[in-house]
Amino acid sequence: MKKTTTLLLFLILFSACDSTSAPPTPVTTDSATQPSTMLTEIPFAAGYGYESAWFELYFTNPNSSLSSQETGGIDAPLVEAINSAKLSVDVAIYSLSLNSIRNALLNAQDRGVQVRMVMESDNLGRTDPQIIKDAGIPILGDRREGLMHNKFVIIDKSEVWLGSMNLTDSGAYEDNNSMMRIRSVKISENFIKEFDEMYVEDKFGDNITAETPNPRVTIDGTPVDTYFSPDDGVQAILVDIINTAQESIYFMAFSFTADPIGEAVRKRAQDGVTVAGVMDDDQVASNIGTEFDAFRQAGLDVYRDGIAGQMHHKTIIIDENIVITGSYNFTNAAETRNDETLIIIITKRLQNYLLLNFRECMTKQNKAVTFYCPGRLFNLIVFYLISFQDLTRPMMKPQRKLVDRQSLLNAPGELGVEFSFAFQPIVDTQIREICSFEALIRGVRGESATSIMNQW
Repeated sequence: MKKTTTLLLFLILFSACDSTSAPPTPVTTDSATQPSTMLTEIPFAAGYGYESAWFELYFTNPNSSLSSQETGGIDAPLVEAINSAKLSVDVAIYSLSLNSIRNALLNAQDRGVQVRMVMESDNLGRTDPQIIKDAGIPILGDRREGLMHNKFVIIDKSEVWLGSMNLTDSGAYEDNNSMMRIRSVKISENFIKEFDEMYVEDKFGDNITAETPNPRVTIDGTPVDTYFSPDDGVQAILVDIINTAQESIYFMAFSFTADPIGEAVRKRAQDGVTVAGVMDDDQVASNIGTEFDAFRQAGLDVYRDGIAGQMHHKTIIIDENIVITGSYNFTNAAETRNDETLIIIITKRLQNYLLLNFRECMTKQNKAVTFYCPGRLFNLIVFYLISFQDLTRPMMKPQRKLVDRQSLLNAPGELGVEFSFAFQPIVDTQIREICSFEALIRGVRGESATSIMNQW
């Protein structure tokens, strides 16, 4: 269930939007195929993903039975991409301990591919970086107080992999993370410029001039904005975008201590915008100045996560159509000291998948919560999940009773059962059990919504 919800949230963040309040940027178009809203599922034993003509979107699945074996995860497609590299592989990573990635980099060098790396100095002494260095692959540490916190890989100067996932065993198999592959020469140029500033010019942190070649690239009609921190003043850009929210703000945050961003979120909530979020439990407990308490005091639907690993996403979804994601935690350190990456994508293609991602993380904060659907005018709903016909592509057969006039739809091939008037998926079709529950959803926009299920 977790994987589907996390994926849906991430896709919602990539929904359609014509404009934001972010500073205007030059438009560079990468031409590929005609735009399509259809995504193809990428199956994994311990993760899940979707692809279109120019991007792939991946999510970890810590709940998979294979995650404890550290196999079948979303490191596999990155390994495959590195194995296919013909010219170059540039890696900027905070930490690396995945043997699969280490071996792929070593094999690439053996094939004559140029492999270069920059890394957080505090993690250079670990086993895998040392094996890589001993094999002759150059790795440059940042050697300073701030963190080299980027998590991106550029392959053959034509595609970039980025997201919240460190290339570690825990990042791929224990934590909630996302990773995205973007096929675009223009966007790759942005990351090459950032990489060379660190690797070639030895400039880290605030010792950098903002010179992103293609700040906005439009691919098949989808605007993609690239930002780096501390170069680009990311915090002000985020505040500006949050201030444009009219309907909803959903977020998944490993660390959230930036007062300006938190204040902007609370102000929109006061104006009637639906706000909901999930934050990493350990970070909430340990961070001084966490925004969690202020969110709760404001009556917002913000919760601590409930998994053993980390809720490591750094994602905000605005009005179910603007996706903000990357390595950038919502903190002062990310804004002023750390080397970070953030992208903003505006598209209809990812809506349902990203919303599922978010709802999955929300449900994990409380075992009594089966699904999350805030700010909707619903009444009592009783329905039963009878069985699934096919474990690889399950379909629901709900029996339902509605107190109000809304009706549930069973949509074959969709990710969930939906309310016809709002297209709000409320049930994850990845459940592999016969089960039943009833949900009481209350409230209107701006009021909390709750669902209660019978334990199974």
